[in-house]
Amino acid sequence: MTASETPTPASELRDAGLRVTAARVAILETVRAGDHLGVEAIAGGVRERVGHVSLQAVYEALHALTAAGLVRRIEPAGSPARFEGRVGDNHHHLVCRRCGAVRDVDCAVGRPPCLDPVDDAGYLVDEADVTFWGLCPDCRRLPTEPAKP
Repeated sequence: MTASETPTPASELRDAGLRVTAARVAILETVRAGDHLGVEAIAGGVRERVGHVSLQAVYEALHALTAAGLVRRIEPAGSPARFEGRVGDNHHHLVCRRCGAVRDVDCAVGRPPCLDPVDDAGYLVDEADVTFWGLCPDCRRLPTEPAKP
């Protein structure tokens, strides 16, 4: 493969030392085509591509893909795990409190300031997980619910 060619999901799996299966390729494609998908949505996308796959097989493959650095698992508080294909950078997330929509937000350009805690307690910090919470544009347009007595 030349430098100008985009690697295929199969070659990425091989390069990561993972066995190439139709389900793993479909999972990688589904995660990358989606937007912070949960396991059920990923399983649905895989079934559309390759037919039947068990939820347990999807969980196991996602664990392997996450460990290999091919996908990223995020867990906004109060929400089930979601997966994304954007890996290898220090981006963060915006989460809507009302509908649960998740969007990526880039960290500061240059050395990420979030990697310099006031007191690192002797840890070697290599990643920070920042989640910004609020209301997405769609939910901001909805009427607010009246306060309950």
